[in-house]
Amino acid sequence: MKKIAVVGALENAGREILDLLAEKEYPMADVFAVENKTPMGTMVSYGEDDDIDVFNLDDFDFSKADGAIFVTPEEITKKYLPKAKAKGIKIVDCSGASFGDTDVPMIVAGINEAEISKAKKDVVSVPSFFVTQMLLPLQNVVKKLKIKRIVISTYTSTSVYGKEAMDELFNQTRKIFMNEPLVDDEQIFHKQIAFNVLPQIGEFMGEETHQEWQINAEVKKVLGSDLKVHANCAVIPSFIGSAEYVNVECEDDVDADEIREMMKNAENVVVFDKNVDGGYVSLTDIQGEDSVYVSRIRQDVSVENGFSFWCVSDNIRNGIAINALKVVEQLLK
Repeated sequence: MKKIAVVGALENAGREILDLLAEKEYPMADVFAVENKTPMGTMVSYGEDDDIDVFNLDDFDFSKADGAIFVTPEEITKKYLPKAKAKGIKIVDCSGASFGDTDVPMIVAGINEAEISKAKKDVVSVPSFFVTQMLLPLQNVVKKLKIKRIVISTYTSTSVYGKEAMDELFNQTRKIFMNEPLVDDEQIFHKQIAFNVLPQIGEFMGEETHQEWQINAEVKKVLGSDLKVHANCAVIPSFIGSAEYVNVECEDDVDADEIREMMKNAENVVVFDKNVDGGYVSLTDIQGEDSVYVSRIRQDVSVENGFSFWCVSDNIRNGIAINALKVVEQLLK
């Protein structure tokens, strides 16, 4: 059995990857949980019944592993990824630190696994969960149709900023019900997030935010640079999950019923699309689920050859952990 290091094991995505490995009955002895600046004696859950030691990233010997998944912040990955590469192991980068390297392909399992063979440095990257969630329902569409433009509007839970942001939502909600001031609990978002929607994810880069720019760049890296992409990102007062409205414009004629059938036959995609009250999937339906759930598939009559759809998923589990684990398994074959 190949040995895998999960770097960022105490991050939300790192914990989810460990849970997935435990569900697959991956031997604990073949899994290393690694975290930056973690005290000696720290442990993390491995499945429902077990705990494993957490190694300090500064001291960890990457030669013990065959592969590593980095789910650390970008600056931490940039610092320590060369150390792992020097030990000759296979690496999956979930942080975006390798985005600008043309020798590091960006992979969405089910879309472009063949590109793994182009990983000249034994490093592959995976896109943000926004892009993975959007592209999985399109996996059969991109094989049959030429997509020329995508407009994506995301409605994402506070988990996009990690546990501290989730705690901030909880504390603000409690204080509102207790009629207490929120000023001390506006540290992550700098505005009230409870019972609110904030049209910003990441710092502003001119007129768009970093996340909007990143979605544009990642989609083009996965599908091709000639594609036109426009992204709109907002944070909603939810703890887990991401919802997206996606508009797609193709070169050739499209039919919404045919698109629906393509999505029904896509791996790790569930289509629940009924034109009745409640005949769609929402964030509270999908927490802990492995698939992307799709609803509201319809013709976009505002453009030629267009269609739109709504999709939701557990952004940590499906959007990051499952894709990263599938990619590292392919890389280690």
